[in-house]
Amino acid sequence: MAEIVFAAGIPHAPAIVGLFDKATPEQQKVVRHTYAGLSGGLRRARPDLIIAFANDHMTNSRIIAYPDFLIGMAAEHTGPHEWFKPWIGCRDYVVKGSPEAAEVLFRGMSRRGVRMFGSRQPLKFDDNISVPSVLLELDTLGVPLVPVMQNCTVPPFPDQHRCYEVGQKLSDLIRHDFPAEMRVALIGSGGLSHEPGGARYLFIDEAFDRWFIDLCVAADHKRMLRELTIEKMEAAGSGGTAELLAWVVVMGAIGEKPGQSFGYAICSDFRCGIGAVAWNLAA
Repeated sequence: MAEIVFAAGIPHAPAIVGLFDKATPEQQKVVRHTYAGLSGGLRRARPDLIIAFANDHMTNSRIIAYPDFLIGMAAEHTGPHEWFKPWIGCRDYVVKGSPEAAEVLFRGMSRRGVRMFGSRQPLKFDDNISVPSVLLELDTLGVPLVPVMQNCTVPPFPDQHRCYEVGQKLSDLIRHDFPAEMRVALIGSGGLSHEPGGARYLFIDEAFDRWFIDLCVAADHKRMLRELTIEKMEAAGSGGTAELLAWVVVMGAIGEKPGQSFGYAICSDFRCGIGAVAWNLAA
């Protein structure tokens, strides 16, 4: 049966590309170490497919018609979208998609009680998919990507319990619906603490960030599900920190596996705490 061979929660703050030179040498070192570690782990895992969950930032859907999960089903994914290029400051990329795998995901999750929407038209990507695609060099990896845009913005959106359950059902789908021997990589893209455009635009909640990373590394899922409430994430940064629910989907899919942190950095120009976790699936 198919298996999950790589799983990580990663930051996608646009400034870690566009304003990288504004960071101190030590902060730059953390970013480089983080993405070098993630990229190396992803390549060693030799996946046949990458599924990435990331929040939508209201780019592809509108408030009055906002799906909780929107699957990108196109044959290729390009970005950044023209409108976001000056803001993100990263190069163009083209990553091949997998309409076939996206169709399996759409139908399989529906059968498991998770209503997902799908778009056969190319989605518009900002930092959510663009930053990981560029810094992980997904366009040179040659592995198909299925992006899933997740509602972490328009309430009521799935909380930590529902996102974890979605991950569990995703794991069952991967094992039973995808072709035997398929190797799947899972990425949760988002966070850490930040409040985009809000009253605390420059505030980064270091205590929250370190607490959350420690929970991910320790694989303390019971505590995570108990304490990582929407209210707690909003207090750490309204409208942005809840992107970490994409990490929760991945954790639900892999179960209680210990993780590896690549360090943590705060740079006010990044406007977001920077840290990542790769989970040890062999543990």
